[in-house]
Amino acid sequence: MKKYRIGQIVPSSNVTMETEIPALFRSRETILPERFTFHSSRMRMKKVTKEELEAMDAMSLKCAQELSDAHVDVMGYACLVAIMSMGRGYHCVSEVNLHQETVANDFPTPIVTSAGALINGLKVLGAKKVAVITPYMRPLTDLVVDYIEHQGFEVVDSIALEIPDNLEVAAQDPMNLLEIYKRLDLTGVDVLVASACVQMPSLEAIDLIQKEIGIPVTSAAVCTTYEMMKKLGIEAKSAIGGELLSGKY
Repeated sequence: MKKYRIGQIVPSSNVTMETEIPALFRSRETILPERFTFHSSRMRMKKVTKEELEAMDAMSLKCAQELSDAHVDVMGYACLVAIMSMGRGYHCVSEVNLHQETVANDFPTPIVTSAGALINGLKVLGAKKVAVITPYMRPLTDLVVDYIEHQGFEVVDSIALEIPDNLEVAAQDPMNLLEIYKRLDLTGVDVLVASACVQMPSLEAIDLIQKEIGIPVTSAAVCTTYEMMKKLGIEAKSAIGGELLSGKY
């Protein structure tokens, strides 16, 4: 039985990343032999504004050093909008910089950013046209839309719930998404991103929405989990999500 250490670089006010991602890994433990422990380092952030996100991102390198001290097997940067608000393609820059910190600390570690994981997840699902739900204010949501489109996808429609307080984002009932998504224009959409935010809970709703609309539904947390499992070289499966990112739940 192989045991893996999962490291997470987490905004100080994020309480969902350490809930949904472990839930997917724990669910996997019910069907496959590998086992996982979870280890976090935090960056200060309370309000989801561009200024706070930029200041928070500057702390990520220190977090990578701390997690590297624990010899984690993979690291996930748990804030999609922090990466996407820093400019187009910034997930590539961030992943290189964080990896270099682990190399300098003599324990090279694979890096996953939730932003990069979402982009990769959409590619795995073969998406061309997507719709997105975010908890962010509209200007930040527009940055996320632009970022996704710059990566080669068309965002047909998006919803910005406009919740600036990060703890309030975490307090959202994921089952509300069953009604929220109906406000989207899904004409021609290949994939629905039910939560483009690892702080806004969505896990319980993903399967139900997918059954209603008949197209793949995913989230930043699901994509991050998938990417972490791939970086570990293990099967990307979960008893919750089946074949992660297969569109089959």
